Amino acid sequence: MSKNIVSRFENNPILTKEDVPYKVETVHNAGVVKQEERYIMLFRSHLDTGRSIIGIAESEDGFKFKVRPEPFMTASSQTGFAEYEKFGIEDPRITLLEGTYYITYSAYSEYGVRIGLAKTMDFESVERVAFITQADYRNAVLFPEKINGKYARLDRPHTNINPWSIWISYSPDLIHWGQSKLIIKPAAYHWDEMKIGPGAPPIKTDKGWLNIYHGAFKTMAGAVYRLGVALHKLDEPDKVLGVADNWILQPEDSSETVGYVPNVVFCCGAVPEEDGTLKLYWGAADKVLCAGTAVIDELVELCLSDSRKPK
Repeated sequence: MSKNIVSRFENNPILTKEDVPYKVETVHNAGVVKQEERYIMLFRSHLDTGRSIIGIAESEDGFKFKVRPEPFMTASSQTGFAEYEKFGIEDPRITLLEGTYYITYSAYSEYGVRIGLAKTMDFESVERVAFITQADYRNAVLFPEKINGKYARLDRPHTNINPWSIWISYSPDLIHWGQSKLIIKPAAYHWDEMKIGPGAPPIKTDKGWLNIYHGAFKTMAGAVYRLGVALHKLDEPDKVLGVADNWILQPEDSSETVGYVPNVVFCCGAVPEEDGTLKLYWGAADKVLCAGTAVIDELVELCLSDSRKPK
């Protein structure tokens, strides 16, 4: 590329475990949303047991965040949820949908990983709604509006039959899902050839739904996680208009190349701004949180002008 498509915030990382007023080992993989004039972040942290919880932080400018004194979500003791959250919860994504903030998260137990759905109106309290997948699924993101009368989501099931790929599903009520369809596969001998998965919830643009996803490439020293973009048709999001051939962000700074899991940038949240820019948030090396900005039209253009086949 002729220039960096994502501009890193000059004071990265924006959040580390030292910023958290309770004991955690990491701060990473955060969903972020703008609520009126404040930014709300839900972030994943490892405890010293290795299991994950979800904390909450707030910001006025989207870069300088203050963490609240207590975690926002921990493994549930509630009947129907506790059994499947026993090993922790992680990687929250936030979608404002019909006036409610919905949170998708990964729940771990001896039975594998399932996607949980929770909701909040004010980020003061949270209500679990349901598990919306069986095992094994990760990286579920909700579209921020109904499409042709149905809710829609992107996700990534685990399978050894086919490379880990991005699927789409539809629902009448956010709980029961079907009409599932594989829409984007990893590309052989490519930066995302090992596996891919949805990152931030889809962002609506004039030319389609912008999907920021992660892709992994296997090396002799382990996997390298990068970020890419795809564009989906507005009224038929299972139709992919383009997948950018090149990544938009790769591990380069020391905070991204050295850490709990080296060489990882992993996005769960992005906030579109009125000026046409996007604030992008990523977990760096599964240890700290970083942020940057991009121009939405440039990301869309990458999908259309420098595209590979989706599958």
